[in-house]
Amino acid sequence: MIEFLSNGAAYEADAAPEIIETHVSWIFLSGERAYKLKRAVHFPYLDFSSLSARKTACDEEVLLNRRTAPDVYLGVVPVRRDADGKMYLNSGTGEVVEWLVAMQRFEQDGLFDRLAQSDGLRRRRMEALADSIAAFHADAEIATERGGAKGTRLIIENNRASFGLGPDGVFDPNAVPALTGASLEKVTDLSETLDLRRDQEAVRLCHGDLHLRNICLINDKPTLFDAIEFNRDFSEIDVLYDLAFLLMDLDYRGLGRLSSIIFNRYFDVTGELTKRPGALSVLPLFLSMRAAIRSHVDALQAGLLSDEDKRRQRAAEACEYLAMARAYLERPAPRLVAIGGLSGSGKSRMSRELAPFIGGSPGARVVRTDVIRKRLWGVAPEVRLPNRAYSGEMHRKTYDAFYGEIGEALAQGHSVIADGVFASSTQRDAVRKAAGKAGVPFTGIWMIATPEIMEQRVVNRQHNASDATVEVLRQQLEYDLGDIDWNIVDSSGEKSATLAAGRRLLE
Repeated sequence: MIEFLSNGAAYEADAAPEIIETHVSWIFLSGERAYKLKRAVHFPYLDFSSLSARKTACDEEVLLNRRTAPDVYLGVVPVRRDADGKMYLNSGTGEVVEWLVAMQRFEQDGLFDRLAQSDGLRRRRMEALADSIAAFHADAEIATERGGAKGTRLIIENNRASFGLGPDGVFDPNAVPALTGASLEKVTDLSETLDLRRDQEAVRLCHGDLHLRNICLINDKPTLFDAIEFNRDFSEIDVLYDLAFLLMDLDYRGLGRLSSIIFNRYFDVTGELTKRPGALSVLPLFLSMRAAIRSHVDALQAGLLSDEDKRRQRAAEACEYLAMARAYLERPAPRLVAIGGLSGSGKSRMSRELAPFIGGSPGARVVRTDVIRKRLWGVAPEVRLPNRAYSGEMHRKTYDAFYGEIGEALAQGHSVIADGVFASSTQRDAVRKAAGKAGVPFTGIWMIATPEIMEQRVVNRQHNASDATVEVLRQQLEYDLGDIDWNIVDSSGEKSATLAAGRRLLE
């Protein structure tokens, strides 16, 4: 079958197709089409060993992926063989000997793993991706029979079995049992939370394999594809377990800043932290489980490689993922950092850029008053609000939600950056008291810049959650700020110097 599909004649083309191999499939790229052949393999987590099983998986793959990439997934097509033994792709009248998923090709340079290598993943693009994932999760079918503590434990046990399929000598003999034991212990500790999240509709029919290689740009929009079709245990999962694969993938590639941006944007637009219990408590476990999956998949692929150098490289990557999986379970103590300043002082940029350096991956949860006000109003962070959204009553609701989210994150053992103007000593005292109530260290940072620079920044703002105008800034400049006993950082200079000053305050 592979020999037939590797020949251009199968597609009525002059040239042989490009071929991509994974441990579960072959993809043949010819002209404007791509055809996926599922390997006749049987692992603890999938069974493609029979033609009927592969046909079912092809149908499911098209059905699930049309949710996010309807223009990519064209359908399921047969390969037939006539009485003389000649095979035909999607034609002929002979016996069906294989089924393939037919897809519309897209530019490979638009794959997010390639964009990551070419510095093509910038903040705006990642925020758009987080918005797409959030919308997908909101619309995904609710699953009540999977997930929770039982479903999470099942995945960990499956990981243990899958580690056993790889070649000998890749891992320290004690490493996998230690990780499995620590992971199962964490599930026991979080069992009530995991079940509550399932009961509150956090478990849905998700993507299941949401890493950079399964995201592409189509019409300049982030598009998810290649969702898991072979096992509902791996796709009917907690939405944060789905998100965790992307966060872990970015972290592995040294793109912690982008992981932090995705994490905070997703929580901004969904309100996940206060919508359902334990969001930040379960995330480290989910990140660890995702790293464990990459580890055993890489180990298995290492065993299939004949090139010794490539084999050693893949085995080394498997060990790196395993070390990450263990590290995710060891969380640093939380802290609260408050960053204040007038409009245009650079406080929100400082909050965003400092977040990856505070706490464990994916960094501190940035809780921003501007974003919370927009969420309470039911609009995206960049939508401008009417004047009535700034009434006294709305101000009270915004700050109640602001301190509520700060307290919830700290209570779940996660570090927080509180981003607000904090123009009065009363507000600054309140956020300091929030740290004291949670029993965590506190650092206050007050951002300043010249009035001219702040005004210019306000005028030039685009794609920003703040509705402050130049007139608002000029009113703020007349405030009696009182005594400011926070650490003062002047953002009038180079951005890199400003960030470096902020990082020094955290040491």
